[in-house]
Formats: sequence, structure tokens, C-alpha cells
Amino acid sequence: MKLQQLAAIGPWDWPEDASTILRQALRDKQAAEEDRVLAAELAGEIPTSDEPLTDALMATIADAADSDELRARAAIALGPLLEYMDTEVEDDTEYAELPISPEKFEELRVFLRKMHRDANVPTDVRRAALEAAVRSPQDWHPAAIRAAYASGDAKWRLTAVFCMAYVKGFEDEILASLDSDDLDIKRNAVNAAGNWEIPDAWPEIDALLAADRDTPKPLLLAAIRASTGVRPDLAPESLEPFMDDSDEDIEEAVGDAMAMVEGAAFLDAEYGDEDGEDDEN
Repeated sequence: MKLQQLAAIGPWDWPEDASTILRQALRDKQAAEEDRVLAAELAGEIPTSDEPLTDALMATIADAADSDELRARAAIALGPLLEYMDTEVEDDTEYAELPISPEKFEELRVFLRKMHRDANVPTDVRRAALEAAVRSPQDWHPAAIRAAYASGDAKWRLTAVFCMAYVKGFEDEILASLDSDDLDIKRNAVNAAGNWEIPDAWPEIDALLAADRDTPKPLLLAAIRASTGVRPDLAPESLEPFMDDSDEDIEEAVGDAMAMVEGAAFLDAEYGDEDGEDDEN
């Protein structure tokens, strides 16, 4: 099976040798650049993750002979694996079921920190290393994010705001970034506000929803998804006009958001009075 065939089907339907296919493409210096970049992108899918593929991605990131784009894509591909491992190890999952060993997990976290801190590594690769690393939060991340945010460089600030969705302690910066004229920064600030359930972000989220077609689609989708985290009590009314939207992506995002609100309401109804707080006097 070729890379293009893998890209055309869901990762859960990939063949057993998918990791080998991706690994070979990453290491093939004679392959077209776009094929190697595609391999790096596909390598971020959890079903394929294993130690040989992880090693191949790390080797690509460290290889100064490879393009900045390929190295950055390889770093980003490691983010989902880090997040998955962070959750599973914390939950004491049997190590035999993990895609990589806890030792490789720790090696990977140390490696990404080294890549991020190395001034000789291209900026885009350093940014990508930080964006991947924060998927498994560590003590060094807040300082790195603050430095990126304060750098005055637009790309580093974008990276910082992206990272704020994964690392606590940046509510003021997230709220300030909601006013950014940079749509990518604004979208990532919306994501972060939704993830940390920041109610003070609601006026900006609601304005994006009210603007409807004046809001760029990626930003609108982010606002839809964030709305139920920011103000689950107010979100349904603002989302209602999108319920039967002609755009399938928007309709699906609204359906998912409304389902979350309904699920939370059900849980509150079922378990909200466990401590006696909801009992009638």
C-alpha cells in the first residue's frame, strides 16, 4: 500500500505494516519532499505509533540535512503520542498495551526539550518541538511559553497561544489574545478559552457566533466547540441558528457541542445532589 492510499482511508483501517511504510518513506532521502512530509503527517495517528516509528520521527527532527518543514512536521506528529502516553501512564495502564515504553516516553520528552532549547535548530523546528512537548505538560513549559509570548515575534506568539490550551496559568494572556487581529492567534485563543472553561471569554465567543458568515470558517468552528466549555448555560441559544446548517462541518460541530451540553445536564440531574446540595429543604 502506498502513502496516498493510507491518506485516503481512516487510520483504524490501515494495514498492519502501516508503520513500516511510513518509516521507510521518512528515511528515504531519494523520495519526493511532499511524500516525506505526508509520511510525517500520517505518522501522528495513534493506531500506527510504535517505537520504531517514534525513533524515525526523532531522527528526522534531529537531521539538519532535512528541510525545516519536514523536521517540524515530524515534531508535530509526536504530539498526539505524548498526550496519549501522558494519560495512559497516569491511569496505570498495563505497559504491554502502550504504543511505546515508559522509558521511550521519557526519552522523547527529554529530546523535545533539547530540540526546543537548541539555538542552532531552525526556529520552525524549535516551535514545533514546544507545540508537541506541551501535550504532556512538564515544569519547564510555563517559562518557555512566557518567553515565546513575550518575544515580540508573531510566530513565537502563535506557538505560545497554541500551547496555552494545554498548560494552565495563562488566563489573562488567553483573554488578551482573543482581541488579536491575527486570525490564527485568535483561533488558538478561542480553543484555549474553551479548554480551560474561561467564562470571561464569552462576549468574544458569542460575537463570533453572532457574526455568522462574517466569521471565517476555522474561527467559527473553534467558537462553536469552545462555547459549551465557556458558557454551557448560554451556548445552546447562540448555537441554535446553526443546527441545520448547509455546511456539514458546521452542522456536525454544533451537534457535538449540543450533545456535550445535554450530557452534562443529564449528569447534573443524576448526580448533582450527591452531597445533598440540591435537596429541597
